[in-house]
Amino acid sequence: MTISNAVYRGVAGDAAGAVVKSSVNISTDLGPKEVLIKITHSSLCYTDIHMMPFGVTLGHEGVGIIEKVGSEVTTLKIGDRAGGGYLRNSCGHCNYCTKGKDIYCYERNIFGENDTDAGTFAEYYIGVESYVHKIPDNLPSEYAAPLQCAGSTVYNAITSSAKTGDRVGILGIGGLGHLAIQFSAKLGFDTIVFSTTSEKEAEAKSFGASEFYLLSEPEKITKPVDVLIVTAGKYPDWTKFMNKNILARGGDIVALSAPIMPIELPSFPFFFETYNFKSSLVASRGIHEDMLNFAARTGVRPVIEKFEFTQKGFEEAVGKMKSGRMRYRGVLVAAGA
Repeated sequence: MTISNAVYRGVAGDAAGAVVKSSVNISTDLGPKEVLIKITHSSLCYTDIHMMPFGVTLGHEGVGIIEKVGSEVTTLKIGDRAGGGYLRNSCGHCNYCTKGKDIYCYERNIFGENDTDAGTFAEYYIGVESYVHKIPDNLPSEYAAPLQCAGSTVYNAITSSAKTGDRVGILGIGGLGHLAIQFSAKLGFDTIVFSTTSEKEAEAKSFGASEFYLLSEPEKITKPVDVLIVTAGKYPDWTKFMNKNILARGGDIVALSAPIMPIELPSFPFFFETYNFKSSLVASRGIHEDMLNFAARTGVRPVIEKFEFTQKGFEEAVGKMKSGRMRYRGVLVAAGA
């Protein structure tokens, strides 16, 4: 049996990033490990905006109610709240998958690379059981949606790089940054925030920051950070930050955004202070589950703005995000949710 699924997608070749509502037919004859989710909440990520000119169905931070399960699904049931959308599947047997690093799998299925008709800005979403995450009871869906990518990404970056006693620097206070501050602080790290404006100091400290410095004055820091998580869409002046008095020798720089430009680093401090520069994607399955449970248990919550799950609501959310006025994640909410 097939049903018509209303989806929001970009317009192929449209550099301005137009979005249209359309319909695609999906089969409800599920595979043995698949689940059918009726989407109630879906959060907007800047990756969606980057993908608009490619004409794909948008959305990879979705949460909803399971309406049907495949014959071999054992961990989820009809009526459960579940979420997901970025990492959708992997081979399950390669060196990466068997070590819990399925995000690196060469046969991975991730948003934008595969299944371009599948996204969470839609009425329905079909996911694979192992890549759909049950939402903890005390985590409301409107807050769980942004955690499916933004939360998973920053949690993975912090837990894979920082160790007990480290000072963690967070560069930028936006959709990713405000969650990174919360996770870092609640994980027990001294959390040092760098921002372009002093107007965000009070808010940064309300999220858990222990110290705050302007991006233009990192030299005012009194003790270097051991890990620097770069959440901003624009990279800083590396000649300022790759300094042993700001980033400790042997420290990690973890970039979470991918500006479409070359990365230029000052070679002398890079080599002689032995810095590690790396990127980080959304977490693999096990870490994603840990993140959701940690957020539910400790009260990590994204700051959100709600929009109607309509063409008008979608356009309003996109416009606000593009203008830089979103605080801090826009969540589309289905009627009656």
